[in-house]
Order: sequence, then structure tokens, then C-alpha cells
Amino acid sequence: MDELDTALLRMLQNDARRTNRDMAAELGIAPSTCLERIRGLRDRGVISGYHAEVDLKAIDRSTQAIISIKLRPQAMAVATAFQDYVNKLPQTLELFMVSGASDFLAHVAVKDTQALRDLVLDLAKRQEIGDIRSSVVFEHHRRTTIMPLP
Repeated sequence: MDELDTALLRMLQNDARRTNRDMAAELGIAPSTCLERIRGLRDRGVISGYHAEVDLKAIDRSTQAIISIKLRPQAMAVATAFQDYVNKLPQTLELFMVSGASDFLAHVAVKDTQALRDLVLDLAKRQEIGDIRSSVVFEHHRRTTIMPLP
């Protein structure tokens, strides 16, 4: 990653709909160079996709929570099956397999606290759940531009 790759990465993360010509003009390079550099970033796996950001409030999912889950028994087959199940739930935004007191942290978004309660109670019915706890997210700040560390 050189300075040009880093600049293109920053531009695309800020607005992935910018035209190749616009970015090339801002960077003072030929459009063909710009296009080739972006292709290189994709080919190397630096850019893995382009996504539309959705406002959760606009789709009636304004209540977010982190659900901490401890499994029993702690076997990879159990963890893999549980991970597949939670990833398929429409409420799941992100799922993290972690070390420490919990095995998984699920970031979810639902309509309200009643829907969160229902989700937690449904999860708690699963045989492999040893412990489950939820924390309501009051504020969520996500970095939209991620750059390589120096």
C-alpha cells in the first residue's frame, strides 16, 4: 500500500459512488491509472465489496443490543452450529467469536425492548446456551474510514 492506494481507499470509503474520472482528477493521475489501482486493491483483497449503509431507525430497528453468550459444551461443532444459527437470524447485525467470559457477542437490532426480550428468551431456550446476558446500546459510533496502520 503506497500513498496513492491509501488515498483511493479513503476516497472510496467516504463515497463508493464517486466516479473513476472524479477521483483521478482529484489525485492528478490518469483515469486509466486510477482504474488499474482500484482493480489492484480489489484483486489483493484490500477492497472486499461495496455496500449501502442502512439507517436502522428508518427500517424500524432502532433498539440495538450486544448479547453475550456462553456455550456448553465448549466444542467446535457446537460453536459452529450456533454461529450458523445466529448469523441467519434477521436481527443479527454482527457476530463475534471471542475469548474470555463469553464465547460469542451478538450485535443485534430490533424494533423495541420487547422485541429484544423476546429474542433473548428465544435464544435462552437453546440447549447449548450456558449463560446469556444482554446490554442495550445507547449510542453506536462506527468508523467509516479504515486505513492501514503505519
